Amino acid sequence: MLEKVLKRVRRQVRVRSKFTGTATRPRLTVFRSNSNVYVQAIDDTTGTTIESSSDLKLTKSGTKVEMAKAVGQDVAKKLLAKGIDAVVFDRGGFKYHWRVKALADAARDGGLKF
Repeated sequence: MLEKVLKRVRRQVRVRSKFTGTATRPRLTVFRSNSNVYVQAIDDTTGTTIESSSDLKLTKSGTKVEMAKAVGQDVAKKLLAKGIDAVVFDRGGFKYHWRVKALADAARDGGLKF
């Protein structure tokens, strides 16, 4: 199991070396555990989290993919309220399918530009 996590961390470092988030275009970072999904909008120039959301803060209903969609819509709504409409998507070393893809698509549908 440790080797699996180390491989994901290596992918994560490789992906994050290619781009950074700014105050006007933050990095939208996804972390997915076995049961939950978390997302943060991070300004890398100051090292601060602008907004965050997770399915722990939302009412649990539906499958994990449906909850990821709800988290994507929630973070898009929060960022648009702060006047941020463009982000850099960081999949965090996870494959871009199922929950990660559902979250990204919901954030796009919510009005964010990747």
